[in-house]
Amino acid sequence: MKKIMLAAGIVSTVFFCSSFFSAPAPDNALSFKGAPSTKEQLGEVLFFEKKLSLDGTVSCASCHIPAHGFADTLPLSHGVFGRTGKRNSPSCANVSGRPYLFYDGRAATLEAQVSFPIEDHSEMGIPFTKALSRIAADKFYISCFKKIFNSKPTAENLRISIAAFERSLETSKTPFDRYMDGADSAISAAAIRGRAIFMGTKSKCFDCHFSPDFTGDEFRNIGLFDGGKLNDSGRYLISHNKEDIGKFKVPGLRNVAVTAPYMHNGMFKTLREVIEYYDDPYRFVPNPVNSDSLLLHPLRLTENEKSDLEVFLLTLTDDRFTKNLKRAN
Repeated sequence: MKKIMLAAGIVSTVFFCSSFFSAPAPDNALSFKGAPSTKEQLGEVLFFEKKLSLDGTVSCASCHIPAHGFADTLPLSHGVFGRTGKRNSPSCANVSGRPYLFYDGRAATLEAQVSFPIEDHSEMGIPFTKALSRIAADKFYISCFKKIFNSKPTAENLRISIAAFERSLETSKTPFDRYMDGADSAISAAAIRGRAIFMGTKSKCFDCHFSPDFTGDEFRNIGLFDGGKLNDSGRYLISHNKEDIGKFKVPGLRNVAVTAPYMHNGMFKTLREVIEYYDDPYRFVPNPVNSDSLLLHPLRLTENEKSDLEVFLLTLTDDRFTKNLKRAN
């Protein structure tokens, strides 16, 4: 029965040097030395490249911090000129093979998603063509693209490089994975009880967070849209289907313990707050619009059940992030 949650398989993990995952990570915390020699390594350099932002202060890594599971630590991410974004930046780890990207699912591939943050006014704020021209005028990048692609820097190859790096960010070296592989002592008794709660009908976590990465890649309205203060209509902005009002892509839960704050708007600071919300959403948002039927009634979890569930979620943390668990929570 252990294998039920890993039936789809796990993509092999790319291992980085330990300093790459330390907090706070320096801007040049690359996992290799010397000039990049692969698409993944070139993409990693570009991931940290602030020239891709209008004022030269923001890179992909500014909002997708390696030490925090490649997520942000701010409720709403900050971009160029101190501008504040509209949503919390989700983790860009474990996104290989995802059919939808971004909370609203506006991109279908990692290559397609590259230009969105670069061109977004509140993020990197620069036309993609202008960002490319900066890279194309840099002798270092001219040499790298020539070596790896046998061409000058192009829009296609820039997208391919960053996407290749992001595909490498698969993390499966967790206590939970060792437990699933047969190491019964890899997680505590509390975590085992928490797993049972997670997969059970009382908490209903598994209804949305299934598959090896704990996401069904679906869009759900979990009650965080009320048409007033909570007015981000999510997937509806892309689909224009009224049934999608307030729906957001269900995120994966790997490394969730180090990716706080939570939800598309970063409104919860801790995992315990998230659990408390799901236990009784109407206590937090009295008048949600179009809320999922799974959340119509309180779960009525006991305090022990809440604690066990939280302990289980901690077991989804990759070994390289374990040192940051205490810091993140």
